[in-house]
Amino acid sequence: MHTVAVLAIDGVVGFELATPAQILGAARRPGADDERLYDIRVCGAPHVEVTAAGDEIFRMTPPHRLDAALDCETIIVPASSRAGGQPAAVLDLLRTAHRRDIRIASICTGAFLLAAAGLLDGRRATTHWAHVNELTAAHPGVDVDPSVLFIDDGDILTSAGVASGMDLCLHMIRRDHGAEVAAYAARRTVMAPNREGGQAQFVRYEETAARGGSLASVLAWMQEHLHEPLRLADIAAHANMSTRTLVRRFPEGTGVTPLQWLLRERVRRAQRLLEAGRSSIEEIAQQTGFRDAARLRRHFTRVVGVTPQAYRRNFRAPR
Repeated sequence: MHTVAVLAIDGVVGFELATPAQILGAARRPGADDERLYDIRVCGAPHVEVTAAGDEIFRMTPPHRLDAALDCETIIVPASSRAGGQPAAVLDLLRTAHRRDIRIASICTGAFLLAAAGLLDGRRATTHWAHVNELTAAHPGVDVDPSVLFIDDGDILTSAGVASGMDLCLHMIRRDHGAEVAAYAARRTVMAPNREGGQAQFVRYEETAARGGSLASVLAWMQEHLHEPLRLADIAAHANMSTRTLVRRFPEGTGVTPLQWLLRERVRRAQRLLEAGRSSIEEIAQQTGFRDAARLRRHFTRVVGVTPQAYRRNFRAPR
């Protein structure tokens, strides 16, 4: 059996602590339902606080000591409400495991521990979209990709938030034992073997306010006219400035160019209309300024990671 250590670090999120045992434990070869393929060992300090969404729910004593993880072939680091404040022993263990060529994976904010141990420097990695900016600022040497569900970089794997840990575990089964075993584990746990798109579809884009309010009236006007074919000249004329001045001042006030802002706001409005579920794709294209379904589909898929139709299936409010 492939031995897997799941680190029970202080503040560990209970759901993600249990995810590897649930998903990897469901892996079976065809016709061998009694044959376990993974030996899951929960390793940690003598007393660990387990949380749900950052609130303490109970304390536990892991069945295996922290250093027992070094006897395993894979180490999984779940999310923790205190991912940035773990003891040096945890970071030292991860560094030692990496030197010994033990495969290491993280779920959600578990990536912060891998980064703090120096294991992600110069690598592409991911975490929950809500923590991407924090990870990037704390560890600028990490190439953080906010759009994917997980990243397999060979000996180091990282995944996005919560359910993405399940996707990562299925991927490891697929990598270790093939697609048939992974599909069987997916059926046993009632989940899709492969989820469509990345985590970009789960990001809720907030309305951008102008810094200092100097462009507030321009942004409000653009919001009211999203459905129209706005050009830079139109926006500059309303702002009572030259196109060159607009192009210079707009990023200073919003952090993006006028056309980038326009695209993001149009996609954001399309998301809301798709969730409401009352308009056709062609109608939504007209209402958001994309003009036709083909343009809407192209730009929406590039930003969100899935087609408008797929997004509607996933997020349409029940009637």
